[in-house]
Amino acid sequence: MCGIAGFIDPKISSEDAPALLEKMLQAISHRGPDARGTYFHEAMALGHNRLSIIDLSEDGNQPMHYFDASIVFNGEIYNYKEIRDNLAAKGYRFCTHSDTEVILAAFREYGEHCVDHFVGMWSFAIWDLREKYLFCSRDRFGIKPFFYLHEGERFYFGSEYKALKPSRLFSNEVNWAQVSRGLQLGWNTYADETYFNSIHALPAACNLIFRNGKLEVKKYWDIPEGNSFKGSIEEKAERFRELFLDSIRLHMRSDVEVGACLSGGLDSSAIASAVAMEFPDSSFQTFTVYYDGENEVDERPFANEVIKKYPVLKPHFMKPSNVQITDSFERAIYHADVPIAGSSPLSQYFVMELAAQNKIKVVLDGQGSDEFLGGYMHSFYRLIGGHFSSMHPLKGFSVLNAHARMQGMSATKKRDVLMKSMVTAMMPEQKAYGLEYKSYFPFLGPDQDIPFHLKKRNESPLKQFLYHLLFTTSLPTLLQFEDRNSMAFSIESRVPFLDHRLVEFAFSLNDDDLIHKGETKSILRKAMKGIMPDAIVNRKDKKGFVTPGEVKWLRGPLKFLLEDDFRKLDHLHHQKTTKLIADFKAGENVHANLVWRVALLNYWIGKQ
Repeated sequence: MCGIAGFIDPKISSEDAPALLEKMLQAISHRGPDARGTYFHEAMALGHNRLSIIDLSEDGNQPMHYFDASIVFNGEIYNYKEIRDNLAAKGYRFCTHSDTEVILAAFREYGEHCVDHFVGMWSFAIWDLREKYLFCSRDRFGIKPFFYLHEGERFYFGSEYKALKPSRLFSNEVNWAQVSRGLQLGWNTYADETYFNSIHALPAACNLIFRNGKLEVKKYWDIPEGNSFKGSIEEKAERFRELFLDSIRLHMRSDVEVGACLSGGLDSSAIASAVAMEFPDSSFQTFTVYYDGENEVDERPFANEVIKKYPVLKPHFMKPSNVQITDSFERAIYHADVPIAGSSPLSQYFVMELAAQNKIKVVLDGQGSDEFLGGYMHSFYRLIGGHFSSMHPLKGFSVLNAHARMQGMSATKKRDVLMKSMVTAMMPEQKAYGLEYKSYFPFLGPDQDIPFHLKKRNESPLKQFLYHLLFTTSLPTLLQFEDRNSMAFSIESRVPFLDHRLVEFAFSLNDDDLIHKGETKSILRKAMKGIMPDAIVNRKDKKGFVTPGEVKWLRGPLKFLLEDDFRKLDHLHHQKTTKLIADFKAGENVHANLVWRVALLNYWIGKQ
């Protein structure tokens, strides 16, 4: 894990270029404190801050050169050993033990299709000296960030907003369409848009080519549609388990110690349990943040079930105090780069701080599982609604009744789920999200067209919903916070569920394999039976990363966020905004999440 930056700019002098690149790298020095390197060729510059994880020697430093290509790379190619062996059989020779050199050799052998061979997370830029062009790529799910500025023959790139701000191409003009998405939906990114009009994001699963002043972005991968895995549920669970455990083994490849975040939920417990089973002789550290005040969720009993089953796990716990929350807030928001849409990213920040205090440089985390395995409760709306829209109402009511029994729903709650399911049955996903955008929270901005588009796929409503969670509505935001919170402490965060082979397999299953008789993530539960503690396998609730921030923190350690007059938010309806804040101060909690988003946006804009 590292920080990358660079540019192609014929208008900058050879004397000024090194100083500018140094400013860009210094802005993201936290991403790679172990080494810094630069490379210049004519109008092109590459820079790298290194966090040493694989091949700790100086041989692994970057920019790295191989034949007539040079690279700066952030991430890990987990199957680099297998790729290296294949390339060695073709006559390639290697001078290091790093995955970086393997990328360069694969680029020379396969060209732009080298990424098809990679299992991992990455953002990189390769300068092809022979063809005189820049080849950039981002991994299939956008785990690793890649931002850029472009104007004519000038192109700048970096791992974070901060790396691009020293460039003269940067303008701090705010992208109010993104602000609106953040307020109404909680998204901090969309397609290639960011919170600044001048900064673009390279979308997930895309390559970027910059040649002779022309920029081209190409999508190189997507989840196949229409595939169906044939076999019994036992065979499906066995195949899922094989793929998941293989992903765990690959994600454990490291020349430094690896730990894990452990919340007590299905995903983090599956990872910790799998590691403990596959590596029984290791001492594996886990990290848990908890809150145990009134009306707060304390997940330690579930985390302790995993720890009790696997004594090889060495647990660490933290309960953030009000003083810690106040003292850490400014630094956490600085590293986030964007106004955070909820308080849970701050809790994740403390998890990473706990890992850093125990000298861990790599952690495993469970991001992505909810998005493709049907882990969110609102997945049921699409599953039930899908049965109604396909003229199978009895199946729809069967799922509804099973879901209601599983969650112990009241008649009122059951009726609410039915009504929301009927809405998804009657309208496409685009229209459903548009309704949420306009109606879920009081709308504070100017009337405008819906600023997003959801791709239509030839799949069930549930599968389409999961696809959008992965690439548009949920995961991109979670991954950005995953990256920023871990990198704030110079930690590499790995997400084993986002092995593309595992995701492709899940999308080849039937809807009922994912959600079965009211049970979410059914295939994961079946696959991990006997590996995870039964108390985790049989959990029926869905807590998420619950924190007390939106209510208690805004009335406690972070109440200073509400003391502004909010006139900096001149794009919003000032009267509605001030009334929203006033009602919250008076004790009204119904829109506490929106109050948090407005307060964080106001704070963030004040820092730009």
